[in-house]
Amino acid sequence: MKVAAAQTSSVWLQPEATTAKAIEWLTTAADEGVDLLAFPETFLSGYPFWVTLTDGARFNDTRQKRAYAAYLDAAVEVDGPEVARVVTAARDLGVFTYLGITERGTGSARGTVFCSLLAIDPAHGLVSSHRKLMPTYEERLVWGAGDGHGLRVHATPSGFRVGGLNCWENWMPQARHAMYAGGEDLHVSVWPGSSWLTRDITRFIALEGRVWSLAAGGLMSLDDVPSDFPLHDALAEHAGELDAYDGGSAIASPTGHWVVEPVSGEERLVVAEIDLERVRRERHNFDATGHYSRPDVFHLTVDRSRREAAHFLD
Repeated sequence: MKVAAAQTSSVWLQPEATTAKAIEWLTTAADEGVDLLAFPETFLSGYPFWVTLTDGARFNDTRQKRAYAAYLDAAVEVDGPEVARVVTAARDLGVFTYLGITERGTGSARGTVFCSLLAIDPAHGLVSSHRKLMPTYEERLVWGAGDGHGLRVHATPSGFRVGGLNCWENWMPQARHAMYAGGEDLHVSVWPGSSWLTRDITRFIALEGRVWSLAAGGLMSLDDVPSDFPLHDALAEHAGELDAYDGGSAIASPTGHWVVEPVSGEERLVVAEIDLERVRRERHNFDATGHYSRPDVFHLTVDRSRREAAHFLD
């Protein structure tokens, strides 16, 4: 199977334009024979870069509230038209797709944004929507906590079983264990974009899970921020710090060795050919949830129900 990460930037807080850009990258990937393509964390409609750089924890601050309102308005619903267009493109192009989105909740959670990772099967459409279990540090100021509903592994047309996690939840041992237990052969991790974020964990997951490990990271600069964003001037004072979001997309083999080391500062597809035999070889001496597990000693229960604030009985 040929896999790839789309190392690129969002059309920040512009869902229609970012959807079009996602389809362009899917088309390019299909033209290059890619079977599976992963986009960065919250690619559609963008990562909340401003929180760290603009005193995002200031309570009841007028500009911070305006910034959140703009972010909420740009978020997309899982059953909305933007996701539907990407699902159609993935089907037409025959590319299994992992798409990071800023998901606007529905019903009781209309005022909340979730960091979600969608798995789109070209034959079966949207097969899972995973809300990040725990937003990292300052992300908790803008994202709601997720649940286990999307902790699922999927069979691809190429015979691989694939699962994915968002950013630092890849450091959560129980989350990784749940994915390995689902029978992963390929693990996808998605990131806002930085080589230092992906340098250690991508190889660690490959070696721990004896899986292929694909990291997809994004790019960001001040030029990507619309001039009418409420905190544009504050971000301009920290423009150089946005350069740290330099991608970091990478691919590691089941031995933990690099196939493609983290790529910095380039907008491109990060591509590799992978094969199942390499996974089978490395499971000979270690299988974390198989012959090297001790379910008689350790127990992990994964609740995959979708959590809602209220259940209405009519």
